[in-house]
Amino acid sequence: MSELPILGAAMTLKDVELNRDWLLEKPRDLELQDFVSAEVLSGDWQPLVDRAKQLLDGHQGRLGMHGPFMGLNVASADPDIRAVVARRMEQALDVAAALDITQIVIHSPYSTWMHNNLDNWPDQRQRVFEATHQTLDAAVKRAEEQGCVFVLENIEDKDPADRRRLVEDFNSPALALSIDTGHAHYAHGSTGAAPVDYFAHDAGNLLQHIHLQDADGYADRHWPLGHGNINWRAFFARLSVITSNPRLIIEIRDKSQIQASAAHLAELGLAQ
Repeated sequence: MSELPILGAAMTLKDVELNRDWLLEKPRDLELQDFVSAEVLSGDWQPLVDRAKQLLDGHQGRLGMHGPFMGLNVASADPDIRAVVARRMEQALDVAAALDITQIVIHSPYSTWMHNNLDNWPDQRQRVFEATHQTLDAAVKRAEEQGCVFVLENIEDKDPADRRRLVEDFNSPALALSIDTGHAHYAHGSTGAAPVDYFAHDAGNLLQHIHLQDADGYADRHWPLGHGNINWRAFFARLSVITSNPRLIIEIRDKSQIQASAAHLAELGLAQ
């Protein structure tokens, strides 16, 4: 990224109503978070789609959504669970098609426990790859045809290379990498992972999405930017050499602090 990047945010439609002027003042990317739960995806989501189209009239940024993740594991060893996860991904793609959404965030299968046990059994690393392919292959192929990209977000990941290699194994333009800064900082502070900027260095140009949240290295805080102790200058320095133009999505718990978070990075001279 050579120019000062424009920040976007993750919001529900209610949050969009509160931050609409800020969202529309520049071509800010938006990640909708109304279509996460099974109840919504299996229900009548058309009224939400209609409301989104109304609120986003005039929006010039890229539109994404957080995909289903609660209770789901894209690398489950149980074929019945894989079938459920695959169905949820298809439902998410249905929503994406209805709203011309071009990016869907999904969660990494790698856990802290897995990090210490991947080499404890023969072929365990390959088994994770195979299970993920069995879960996501059909959805990734459909996403390619639909002009949509799944981005795989770190959750408990200790070694970012594991997730990168999984994405590389798909060899598809419809599966890329996401970094959640708070998750990476938790892994750094609590499990001994590398610092947040190292996650960006490892991802390189496979990186197409970032959740920006601040934290203390102990828990998944989703604090406003500037309220924790993430080294933002180091992180954005790593981003400056990445040319894949990842979406910079402020994802914090208190949505009333989205604009203040953007102002914090602007004051640091890192983004606008």
